[in-house]
Amino acid sequence: MSECGASGPSSIECRQIADLLGDYLEGALPRETRELIEWHIEGCAPCVAFVNTYRGTIDAAKKLREVEIPHELKKRLLTVLRTQRVPKP
Repeated sequence: MSECGASGPSSIECRQIADLLGDYLEGALPRETRELIEWHIEGCAPCVAFVNTYRGTIDAAKKLREVEIPHELKKRLLTVLRTQRVPKP
């Protein structure tokens, strides 16, 4: 993502949006930061696309169901993992 022409002490760049997006969507950011992000997103098409993709990924992950690993596969995986352990000195 690139900068969208915003500048000054109260501006926020696209790369900052990417870094703060998880906290933004969880509602964990201070009001001022949240408002800067919202202001930026309104005028930046690449960030709108990024936010929508991020939200879609989160929604898709929430819909995944847990799949039980077959007993034999689980047993084989544990055997491999146990043999790969590095002995403690």
